[in-house]
Amino acid sequence: MKVFKLENQPKIETGFKAPDHYFDGFSVKVLQQINEKEVKIIPIYKRKEVIAMIAAAVVLIALMIPVVNNYNKSKELDEATLETYLSYQSTINQYDLIRELDTKDIEAINKNVVLEQETLEDVLSSNPNIENLISE
Repeated sequence: MKVFKLENQPKIETGFKAPDHYFDGFSVKVLQQINEKEVKIIPIYKRKEVIAMIAAAVVLIALMIPVVNNYNKSKELDEATLETYLSYQSTINQYDLIRELDTKDIEAINKNVVLEQETLEDVLSSNPNIENLISE
């Protein structure tokens, strides 16, 4: 294979040549062409496609509102549902529930439970198994 050196002559020509005196009147020709053409400007609110897209977007949003409302519903249980579930679970006893409580839960229970002296006396006097209540 021959050794190729960039410094050697003859070099290959690019093949692109501008005609003689092409750029002499180039700026004048371009300015004439720009002034001749007027571009018709159509406001965006007058285009039929834009109005159709806006209407489609409004319909899509209106159809998505019920879906979003159902998706964002609260997943928290109310007290009655939780109490019913726990009452039908035969394998869960009070000690299992107590074991799962932390200090914040115990403090919340203490704040919510307010017993009057008369109510406490009525429960103790009407219940024949006072020993069971005291031991629990």
